Amino acid sequence: MAQNNPTKPEAIYGQGSKSFKLATGSPGELGLLQALGEAFDKKEGARLIWIKAGSGASLNLLKNQQVDMIMVHAPDAVNKALADGWATNRTLIGSNEFYIVGPKNDAANIKTAGSGADAYAKIAKAKANFISRGDRSGTHQKEMDIWKKADITPEGGWYIVTNDFMTASLKKASAENAYFMTDSSTWVAEKDIAPNLVILYRGDKFLVNTYDALAAPAGATENRDIAVKFIQFVASDEGQTIIRNYGKSKYKEPLYNDAAYAKQYVH
Repeated sequence: MAQNNPTKPEAIYGQGSKSFKLATGSPGELGLLQALGEAFDKKEGARLIWIKAGSGASLNLLKNQQVDMIMVHAPDAVNKALADGWATNRTLIGSNEFYIVGPKNDAANIKTAGSGADAYAKIAKAKANFISRGDRSGTHQKEMDIWKKADITPEGGWYIVTNDFMTASLKKASAENAYFMTDSSTWVAEKDIAPNLVILYRGDKFLVNTYDALAAPAGATENRDIAVKFIQFVASDEGQTIIRNYGKSKYKEPLYNDAAYAKQYVH
C-alpha cells in the first residue's frame, strides 16, 4: 500500500524516458549511485530516482511498495524480507567496513581493544561521549548488535542520539569530541569534516559491511522490471568495475570493495 505522499526524491540520475525508484543511504550520499545510474542510463535509457533512506527505512519503503528496489546493509533484515515474500532478486553488490573513530586522546583507550564489542565496553566504562544514529539504519542495527555482544544497554548523558544520516552524524561526533562508528567509505570521502577525530579501532570481521540489492516482487511496483535490470547491471563486470574503482581518482583509494571480495564476509 503506497502512501498518499510519496517520498520526495533526493536526486535523479540519467535522461531516459523510463525510470525507477531506488532507496539507499550512503551509496547515494557518496556519489556511487550517480556513477552507476548514469552508466545504466546510457545502456537502457532509464532514469534512476534516488530516495534517500537508511537501510531500515529503505526496507520499509520496499515493503510498502513505494520504491522499486533498494540497496541495504542489513543481512538479518534482508533474510526476513525474503522469507516474508515482499523482497526478491537478492544480489550481493559489494562491501565496506566500519571504523570506530574518536578523539585523538582516546580517553577510553579503545586502541587496545580486542574486538568491536571490547571497544564499546571500554567506551561505556569510561562514559566517554558516543554518537549513535539511532535511526534504525543498517549502521544503527550493527551498533546495537555490538552493544548486545558487549552485554551493555547504552544509556546516560554520554550516549548521544542524532537520528540523522552518516555524514551529519560524523560531523556531530567531531563537534562533540565523541566516539562514532562510521563506514569506511564515508570516512575516506568525508574525513575532512571531522578534524577532531581519528580511526581508533578497525579489523573485527564482524564490522565488515556487506551490501545487498533487492527488488520488489514481480508486478508489485510499476517499474520493478527496470529495477531488476539495474541490479543485473550492478552485478555485471561493468557495474562491478565501477564499484571497485569508485573514489580512486579523487581519494587515492576506492570507497567500496566489489562483490567478489564481499562474498567472504557474508553471514
